[in-house]
Amino acid sequence: MLAALARTLFGTANDRIVKGFDKPVAKINALEPAFIQLSDEQLRAKTSEFRERLAKGETLDDLLPEAFATVREAAKRTLGQRHFDVQLKGGMVLHQGKIAEMKTGEGKTLVATLPVYLNALESKGVHVVTVNDYLARRDSEWMGQVYTFLGLTVGVIVHDMDDEARKAAYACDVTYGTNNEIGFDYLRDNMKYRLDAMAQRPFHYAIVDEVDSILIDEARTPLIISGPAEDSSELYRRADTVIPKLKAEHYEKDEKNRTVVLTDAGVEAVEEILRVDGLLAEGITLYAPNMVSVLHHVTQALRAHKLFARDVDYIVKDGQVVIIDEFTGRMMAGRRYSEGLHQALEAKENVEIQRENQTLASITFQNLFRMYPKLAGMTGTALTEATEFGEIYRLEVVEIPTNVPVVRKDADDEIYRTLADKTRAIVKLIEECRARNQPMLVGTVSIEKSEALAAELKKQGIPHNVLNARFHDQEAVIVAQAGRPGSVTIATNMAGRGTDIQLGGNVDMLLRQSEPEIVTKYPDETARKAEIERIAAEIRSGVERDREIVLKAGGLYVVGTERHESRRIDNQLRGRSGRQGDPGASKFFLSLEDDLMRIFGNNKVLDWVQKKGMADDEALTHRWLNKALETAQGKVEARNFEIRKNLLRFDDVMNSQRREIYKERIELMGTEDVSETVAGMRRDVVDSLVSRTIPEDVYAEQWKVAELKDEVQRLFGLDLPVDQWAKEEGIADEEIRSRLNEATERLFAQKAAQYGPEVWRQVEKSVLMQLFDQSWKDHLLHLDHLRQGIGLRAYGQKDPLNEYKREAFNLFNDLLTGLREQVVALLATLQLRMEPPPMPEMPRNMHEVHEDPALATAMSDDPAFDPADPDGGGVATLHRPRAAKPAFDVNDPSTWGKVARNAACPCGSGKKFKHCHGRV
Repeated sequence: MLAALARTLFGTANDRIVKGFDKPVAKINALEPAFIQLSDEQLRAKTSEFRERLAKGETLDDLLPEAFATVREAAKRTLGQRHFDVQLKGGMVLHQGKIAEMKTGEGKTLVATLPVYLNALESKGVHVVTVNDYLARRDSEWMGQVYTFLGLTVGVIVHDMDDEARKAAYACDVTYGTNNEIGFDYLRDNMKYRLDAMAQRPFHYAIVDEVDSILIDEARTPLIISGPAEDSSELYRRADTVIPKLKAEHYEKDEKNRTVVLTDAGVEAVEEILRVDGLLAEGITLYAPNMVSVLHHVTQALRAHKLFARDVDYIVKDGQVVIIDEFTGRMMAGRRYSEGLHQALEAKENVEIQRENQTLASITFQNLFRMYPKLAGMTGTALTEATEFGEIYRLEVVEIPTNVPVVRKDADDEIYRTLADKTRAIVKLIEECRARNQPMLVGTVSIEKSEALAAELKKQGIPHNVLNARFHDQEAVIVAQAGRPGSVTIATNMAGRGTDIQLGGNVDMLLRQSEPEIVTKYPDETARKAEIERIAAEIRSGVERDREIVLKAGGLYVVGTERHESRRIDNQLRGRSGRQGDPGASKFFLSLEDDLMRIFGNNKVLDWVQKKGMADDEALTHRWLNKALETAQGKVEARNFEIRKNLLRFDDVMNSQRREIYKERIELMGTEDVSETVAGMRRDVVDSLVSRTIPEDVYAEQWKVAELKDEVQRLFGLDLPVDQWAKEEGIADEEIRSRLNEATERLFAQKAAQYGPEVWRQVEKSVLMQLFDQSWKDHLLHLDHLRQGIGLRAYGQKDPLNEYKREAFNLFNDLLTGLREQVVALLATLQLRMEPPPMPEMPRNMHEVHEDPALATAMSDDPAFDPADPDGGGVATLHRPRAAKPAFDVNDPSTWGKVARNAACPCGSGKKFKHCHGRV
């Protein structure tokens, strides 16, 4: 009660934050008359002036009023749009590194121009992150007019751009791009071999559009770059034939947690089928150690058949299985499920099975965006996830009031007994709205359900448009015209559509559709311009007429055909109506057979409804049902938050290792001479060998001299009299260590002298970089395997996370130790042939993977350099002009070229080269 009284007297904390922006807004408004008087050149010159003032010590906050006034005036001259006061406040929230929650239609795209311009003055690059390529391209062209007018450079990152174009885009003052492209570019950059080949600059400031969709929904799974591993497509096809032969009692399915497992009877049935197919020998069980691969393939086939539905979780297009984004209903081209699940789906749908993948690099969105020193976001729905934004990203959510009060009428949910009853009620409402020319937007949760409703409308003869992943290319056109009189648009989840639904229609979109025909019909430019102006006037007149019709009919009516797992997605759909003070209405229709109620609902409430009995087509409303619905959504939201937190906890372990590896890698790329690094590795290897074979405080008789001699031979190719040294009177481990260091230094000095300092320096760097990458790739594979099985440690009363931290730490130490030994051993035994090879390059045939966030389960070329040489020494090739070589002659050593000392002598004696013609 006291809290309510305090809110009445002093306002909420959010109200006080928003009110704090009143004075800066007043300053900006006071500058407007003076800025109106400036010429275009004078306004553009403000950018140089601001940058000079920054260089002299002023801060961005000092410049904010003038910079915002500059952008507002530039927007008026280029876009014909003037920022409202609430938009200025939204811009200040973004500049402060917070999340601005602004309702749909409040002009978030325009708001971003204010903080983007201000922060771009530091010339360190500003990223505007969007949810798809269409919006990135559209906004860079649309809002780019403002930045270009003010003398800033604008770039855009979209799929299928080459490295040079990406580098140029990231070098711009303002760069638009999707979260996936920016993340994959970060990973790709850290797989490059030259600093000048890296596309991105150090991160500075980012504004994330639809921040809840990107940082919450899509953050349930990491970004992964992977390469093809061994081919096992035939095994997937054979495993796929097993599943249709199983009966219901052979497996248990948990829809809530999206898991399916074989029962004891199911295991026996699978074993019998596999024996008949010749995949399982008599007397061997499915869980035998040598059957792990077969068990894995059967398990993934079971998941593909029982958990994943065509046209709900994925579609088949052009002979490929394409994942459908659960939250946006879009196709996620190029993304694949990991752990062989995608191959199992390809076998199920009888399309070509692509090879499995091995992870080459990965990162979560949480750790990607936390690398920005300053991060901000904007969306229409963030308050419900404010706790998560604060806990994970340290982002505060500020709700910005609307420019004009919202007058949309949100009706109570109508709940029906069956899906059929609900569908009939929806169709009836559509007919009523069409009778009064009221446009409708009908939201569904999957392609399957949108097409089922479309079929029902077709049966009733009701014209409509369907917007889902199948019609992705027509998205902007369909959404833009969803506000025309009597139109019916069926759409999967509306998150991140980014295109305003304007009552009466979208003038710009209608004109764009007419332009190709006009260009063809009027080749003369003057006539073409006149025709475009005439048609534009007609379109504006028609849209204004249609707008009046729609306003009288009550504005856009939004219908939800069922509740989504997250309240945010429902709010996003509802928010499409009632923009900028327009009238509108919304209503959700539910049934007791909906997935959300069936899987997560309160069973006691549902049982009560069943006992109460409901007539066909009867709508039910009761506070118990509303409470059950809220509880169900809360359960799913809490579960998904735990999934994301758990993903982050595990990735934080890898993230510390990834930061260290990438930092070392960049330092190596920027270093021309790595001889000191290699020398340090060489000394570390010698120290390790001596410490292991000649421990402190141990008598000489207990030294492992033979092992030390063998290891020196294996790693350095040196046949040293270690056993004789050990017999010398009074010799200690330090003396042996010193002699080994001297011998290895002489060996490496001889290598440098033999091939020349410049060549040898190139060799050392090439070997070090390639083995560095190979070791990291192998380490990621080990971590993948560790992560998949670590949960089982809980059965032993051990915390899986702590176990993962401990094991990952040990693996990382093993990586560093193994890397030192590999580098030293390869360089010590390496022989060069002087011919021009390709320089080290990134693996080919890489895949970019961002798994379906709905699944949230918790991938490789051969190395470009193979350290395994048949005669015990690796073979590296360098960029050198190739000289004409004489033909090989067994009797002429001058024609043999360089021969490894431990290799067989080319003369055919059967002896090692060092004991024959190579004897010193």
